[in-house]
Amino acid sequence: MFQSRIKLRVRYAETDRMGYVYYGNYATFFEVARVEALRELGFSYRNLEDSGILLPVTEYNIRFLKPAFYDEEVDIFTTIPVIPGARIRFDYETRRGEELLNKASTELVFINKESGRPMKCPAEIIEAISLKGLNR
Repeated sequence: MFQSRIKLRVRYAETDRMGYVYYGNYATFFEVARVEALRELGFSYRNLEDSGILLPVTEYNIRFLKPAFYDEEVDIFTTIPVIPGARIRFDYETRRGEELLNKASTELVFINKESGRPMKCPAEIIEAISLKGLNR
Protein backbone atom coordinates (compact mmCIF):
# COMPACT_ATOMS: atom_id res chain seq x y z
CA MET A 1 0.00 0.00 0.00
CA PHE A 2 1.39 3.39 -1.03
CA GLN A 3 0.48 6.58 0.85
CA SER A 4 1.32 10.26 0.37
CA ARG A 5 0.29 13.46 2.12
CA ILE A 6 -0.27 17.05 1.04
CA LYS A 7 -1.14 20.12 3.07
CA LEU A 8 -3.67 22.67 1.77
CA ARG A 9 -4.85 25.97 3.20
CA VAL A 10 -8.53 26.62 2.56
CA ARG A 11 -9.04 29.78 0.51
CA TYR A 12 -12.00 32.10 1.00
CA ALA A 13 -13.31 31.39 -2.51
CA GLU A 14 -13.55 27.68 -1.63
CA THR A 15 -16.12 28.25 1.11
CA ASP A 16 -19.90 28.61 0.97
CA ARG A 17 -22.21 31.01 2.77
CA MET A 18 -22.04 28.89 5.94
CA GLY A 19 -18.24 29.26 5.96
CA TYR A 20 -17.75 25.56 5.16
CA VAL A 21 -15.58 24.34 2.32
CA TYR A 22 -18.12 23.96 -0.49
CA TYR A 23 -18.60 20.23 -1.06
CA GLY A 24 -17.80 20.41 -4.80
CA ASN A 25 -14.33 21.76 -4.08
CA TYR A 26 -13.22 18.50 -2.50
CA ALA A 27 -13.05 16.92 -5.97
CA THR A 28 -10.41 19.52 -6.86
CA PHE A 29 -8.58 18.96 -3.58
CA PHE A 30 -8.45 15.24 -4.31
CA GLU A 31 -7.24 15.86 -7.85
CA VAL A 32 -4.34 17.91 -6.47
CA ALA A 33 -3.60 15.14 -3.96
CA ARG A 34 -3.76 12.45 -6.66
CA VAL A 35 -1.46 14.35 -9.02
CA GLU A 36 1.05 14.88 -6.21
CA ALA A 37 0.88 11.21 -5.18
CA LEU A 38 1.74 10.17 -8.75
CA ARG A 39 4.52 12.79 -8.82
CA GLU A 40 5.92 11.31 -5.61
CA LEU A 41 6.00 7.96 -7.42
CA GLY A 42 7.98 9.59 -10.24
CA PHE A 43 5.19 10.18 -12.77
CA SER A 44 3.39 13.30 -13.95
CA TYR A 45 -0.06 13.48 -15.51
CA ARG A 46 1.38 15.61 -18.27
CA ASN A 47 4.00 13.00 -19.18
CA LEU A 48 1.44 10.20 -19.03
CA GLU A 49 -0.89 12.11 -21.35
CA ASP A 50 1.99 13.04 -23.67
CA SER A 51 2.91 9.35 -23.88
CA GLY A 52 -0.65 8.46 -24.92
CA ILE A 53 -2.16 7.39 -21.58
CA LEU A 54 -5.32 9.06 -20.31
CA LEU A 55 -6.77 8.60 -16.81
CA PRO A 56 -10.44 9.63 -16.64
CA VAL A 57 -12.29 9.31 -13.35
CA THR A 58 -14.98 6.62 -13.51
CA GLU A 59 -16.13 6.73 -9.90
CA TYR A 60 -16.04 9.26 -7.04
CA ASN A 61 -17.39 8.70 -3.53
CA ILE A 62 -17.15 10.83 -0.41
CA ARG A 63 -18.42 10.63 3.16
CA PHE A 64 -18.52 13.96 5.00
CA LEU A 65 -18.00 13.86 8.76
CA LYS A 66 -17.06 17.45 9.71
CA PRO A 67 -16.55 20.67 7.78
CA ALA A 68 -13.30 22.48 7.04
CA PHE A 69 -13.33 26.29 7.21
CA TYR A 70 -11.64 29.30 5.61
CA ASP A 71 -7.92 29.70 6.32
CA GLU A 72 -7.57 26.32 8.02
CA GLU A 73 -4.76 24.02 7.04
CA VAL A 74 -5.88 20.52 6.20
CA ASP A 75 -3.88 17.43 5.33
CA ILE A 76 -5.04 15.10 2.61
CA PHE A 77 -3.68 11.59 2.86
CA THR A 78 -3.83 9.69 -0.42
CA THR A 79 -3.50 5.92 -0.53
CA ILE A 80 -3.25 3.52 -3.43
CA PRO A 81 -4.57 0.49 -1.55
CA VAL A 82 -4.11 -2.19 -4.23
CA ILE A 83 -1.85 -2.78 -7.22
CA PRO A 84 -3.70 -1.44 -10.27
CA GLY A 85 -4.79 -3.42 -13.31
CA ALA A 86 -6.67 -1.44 -15.96
CA ARG A 87 -8.13 0.65 -13.11
CA ILE A 88 -6.44 2.45 -10.26
CA ARG A 89 -8.12 3.37 -6.98
CA PHE A 90 -7.13 6.25 -4.75
CA ASP A 91 -8.46 6.54 -1.19
CA TYR A 92 -8.37 9.90 0.60
CA GLU A 93 -8.68 11.13 4.16
CA THR A 94 -8.93 14.84 4.87
CA ARG A 95 -7.75 15.73 8.36
CA ARG A 96 -7.44 18.85 10.50
CA GLY A 97 -4.67 17.72 12.82
CA GLU A 98 -5.85 14.35 14.11
CA GLU A 99 -9.53 15.13 13.40
CA LEU A 100 -10.99 13.22 10.44
CA LEU A 101 -13.13 15.51 8.25
CA ASN A 102 -14.01 13.16 5.40
CA LYS A 103 -13.14 9.96 3.60
CA ALA A 104 -13.31 9.58 -0.16
CA SER A 105 -12.21 7.46 -3.07
CA THR A 106 -11.82 7.80 -6.80
CA GLU A 107 -11.39 5.13 -9.41
CA LEU A 108 -9.70 5.95 -12.70
CA VAL A 109 -9.20 3.82 -15.79
CA PHE A 110 -6.08 3.72 -17.94
CA ILE A 111 -7.11 4.59 -21.52
CA ASN A 112 -4.98 4.31 -24.66
CA LYS A 113 -5.30 7.77 -26.22
CA GLU A 114 -5.11 6.49 -29.82
CA SER A 115 -7.63 3.65 -29.55
CA GLY A 116 -9.81 5.08 -26.79
CA ARG A 117 -9.78 1.62 -25.19
CA PRO A 118 -8.85 0.59 -21.65
CA MET A 119 -5.32 -0.67 -21.17
CA LYS A 120 -3.27 -2.19 -18.37
CA CYS A 121 -1.45 0.04 -15.94
CA PRO A 122 2.11 0.57 -17.19
CA ALA A 123 4.58 -1.81 -15.53
CA GLU A 124 6.79 1.04 -14.29
CA ILE A 125 3.89 2.50 -12.29
CA ILE A 126 3.14 -0.89 -10.74
CA GLU A 127 6.82 -1.27 -9.86
CA ALA A 128 6.99 2.19 -8.28
CA ILE A 129 3.84 1.57 -6.21
CA SER A 130 5.21 -1.78 -5.07
CA LEU A 131 8.62 -0.40 -4.14
CA LYS A 132 7.44 2.78 -2.40
CA GLY A 133 4.65 0.92 -0.63
CA LEU A 134 7.09 -1.62 0.77
CA ASN A 135 9.50 1.07 1.96
CA ARG A 136 6.97 2.81 4.21
